[in-house]
Amino acid sequence: MNTASSALRSFSRMVCASIAAWLVSSLACAQAQPVHFEDSMAQRTMACTTCHGREGRATNDGYYPRIAGKPAGYLYHQLLNFRDNRRHYGLMTQMVDPLSDAYLMEIAEYFSAIDLPYPPPQPTSAPAQVLQRGQQLAIQGDAARGLPACAQCHGEKLTGVAPNTPGLLGLPRDYLNAQLGAWRTGARRAHAPDCMADIARKLSPEDVFAATSWLAAQALPAGPHPAKTVPLLAPGAPAIACGSAPPPMANAGARP
Repeated sequence: MNTASSALRSFSRMVCASIAAWLVSSLACAQAQPVHFEDSMAQRTMACTTCHGREGRATNDGYYPRIAGKPAGYLYHQLLNFRDNRRHYGLMTQMVDPLSDAYLMEIAEYFSAIDLPYPPPQPTSAPAQVLQRGQQLAIQGDAARGLPACAQCHGEKLTGVAPNTPGLLGLPRDYLNAQLGAWRTGARRAHAPDCMADIARKLSPEDVFAATSWLAAQALPAGPHPAKTVPLLAPGAPAIACGSAPPPMANAGARP
C-alpha cells in the first residue's frame, strides 16, 4: 500500500510540474507575441456582426436583418431610434447609448458600403390568391383604402432609395411581420410625421400576411442596390410626408 501511495505522489508531482512548465511557457509566448488589435471598423463593429451575421449579411433566425448594403441614412436613423427609444431592444440601446451622432453615422456608412450577394428567397406555402394580393399592395397599393404602394417609397424594384429608405426584398417574412406589427402597436416609431405607423395601421392582418409573404418570396433583381431617386407618383397617388432626423453634423456636439 505504501509503494502504491508513493507512486501516486510521484505521478502527481510530475503532473503538477508539467502543468507549471506549460503555464510558464504559455506566458512567455504571450509576452513575446502580444495580441495585435486591428483598429478598424471591421473589428470595432464585431458587436454588430455577432447578431447581424458576418459582415452584416444577416443570420438564419429571421429576426436579425441584413444591414450590409442598406442606405446609410436609413441605418443611421435606426441607430438613433434605438438610442433615443423610438425602437426598443435592450442590447441595441445599451450598445449605441454612449456613441455620438457622428460615430453612429460612421458605423452606418461602413455597413452601407459592404456589397455582398443576397441568398435565394425563402420558399412560401401561401396560396396564389394571397400572393396576388401581396403583389398588388407592394406594386400598386390600394387607393380605395388609402394604402400607397410599397414601391412608392421603397423604390420601383423594392430595393430601397438612397439615402434614407430601406429595401424590402431579401428580408425574412418573420422580420417583416414583426416590424409591421411594431409600427401598428407603436413599439416602433419615427420622427413625425410617422408615415409608416399610419400605413401599418391601415393594413388588415390579412394584408400584412399577403404583403410579407409575397415580399419574402421575391428574388433580388440583377441590380440590387438602392435606387438614387424615388419613382414618379402614379396618377392620383397622394404624396407621402415622412419625418427624418437631422444630419449628424447639425447636432454632433449634443453627445460625447
